[in-house]
Amino acid sequence: MKVLLLGATGLLGHNVLLRLMEEGHQVVALVRRADGIHLPQGTWETVVGSLLDYNTLEKAAEGCDAIVNCAGTTDMSLRRYADYLPVNRDLCERLVMLMNDHGISVLVHASTVNTIGYGSEDCPVDESAPMQSPFKGSFYADSKAEGERIILSAATEGRHVVVVNPGYMIGPYDIKPSSGRMLLAAYGRHLMLAPKGGKAFVHVDNVARAMVAALTRGTNGNRYIVATGSMLTIKQLYELQARVCGYRQRVLACPNILLRMAGAVGDGLRWIGVRTQVSTRNIKQLLVREYYDNSHALCDLQIEQTPIEQAIRDFYKYRKK
Repeated sequence: MKVLLLGATGLLGHNVLLRLMEEGHQVVALVRRADGIHLPQGTWETVVGSLLDYNTLEKAAEGCDAIVNCAGTTDMSLRRYADYLPVNRDLCERLVMLMNDHGISVLVHASTVNTIGYGSEDCPVDESAPMQSPFKGSFYADSKAEGERIILSAATEGRHVVVVNPGYMIGPYDIKPSSGRMLLAAYGRHLMLAPKGGKAFVHVDNVARAMVAALTRGTNGNRYIVATGSMLTIKQLYELQARVCGYRQRVLACPNILLRMAGAVGDGLRWIGVRTQVSTRNIKQLLVREYYDNSHALCDLQIEQTPIEQAIRDFYKYRKK
């Protein structure tokens, strides 16, 4: 296929671009800057411009058979819901228009598992589970849920529209870094305090392969959880990182009261206009333990589950380049 790729400069986007080329697809990457893609020279085409400008989208989509959308606003320090909407919601409306105007029938969209309930150890949830607090009410997750609804509205007869819901992605090409900041926060420290929550971590390459597979596999109008089948607490993640990277570290569970106090301080700073990721709602999300059933993605998209140890190795291997 000739594929329009959005969000190619991010963690997921870089890995999706690699997999698209590996599968022999022709790729048009819409980017803000010509030097935004940090890959060895490849055969992709770049169009420079804003993905929120419809004329630019139309130019980039010319002759394309499919759209893969990896773009998203994920910055948890943003203070207003409106800050998340241009990319997480409004772009989705433009992509549906693009499909209608240019006869594009295939769309694969990256969302998040946080638009799905998180279950429990005894009862992991699948894609049918509704959102749960504290993610419901989160600016990021709510805006992604709005985007999902818009994308899935385009899953009409004769089309192939699939939403991929990744867990917490770790791996190479984390340029900023983004999710890798959680790893770097603990790297090499002799003593580390960790929230008591846990996440469905996943190697970013597994998500990238799922996105590319979804171009031709999966069911029109379906969502697919792409995450490891078992939850790791943040404490366990840090202990695993210490073993993989070869340093000694003692990880203690941080008392919830200390985290709540930090959240209250962050709320005050945000109220006076200071940008910080620390807030009561964000702290509450770090206390949740997420349990997901990924069997639909394993079956329909035929993806593998790479151990998180390898995701950690690949994250640091890339940073040493």
